[in-house]
Amino acid sequence: MRINFKNFGLLETLVTLSVIYVIGMLIWTASTRPAVEAKANLVKENHQKVVDFINGEINNCGNNDENKKTIWGDACNEEWISSKIVNYINNNLNIENPFSTDSKVKTDPDPRIKAEGKAGQSVEMGVIFVMSSNFLSEPGSEWVVGTCFKSPCVAAGNNELTSIYR
Repeated sequence: MRINFKNFGLLETLVTLSVIYVIGMLIWTASTRPAVEAKANLVKENHQKVVDFINGEINNCGNNDENKKTIWGDACNEEWISSKIVNYINNNLNIENPFSTDSKVKTDPDPRIKAEGKAGQSVEMGVIFVMSSNFLSEPGSEWVVGTCFKSPCVAAGNNELTSIYR
């Protein structure tokens, strides 16, 4: 089998290089996909751990006993201070951010924006955001927990948002 390079011009060179590039990108994507999925799954597990923890405290405080306190020290029948909850979570729940070593769980006025990256907001991948406003004691009070685990965060399925109700 003999290849004739006599008529091999610029167009043929571009096509050949394009094919090599596409094949290389497919191989690279296939080889890095498991690591990306592992990071995303860890962030999803961390998010669920935070949601389960807060829901557990809501259930533990369900009878509105005036003397009962949460594990972080707020009275069950009063407003819960968001910074206390975040400090407790960061110090005791072993949350790991696979995308960054300096941040785990933070407060933000609107975790939806932080998790989805709306309006040109910068997104911190893997950080779990809880509302910075305190969790009110009235029944039906909502508190939002959100995180981004895959870029672009605004795309469907790349972020996790959970509403927690008291």
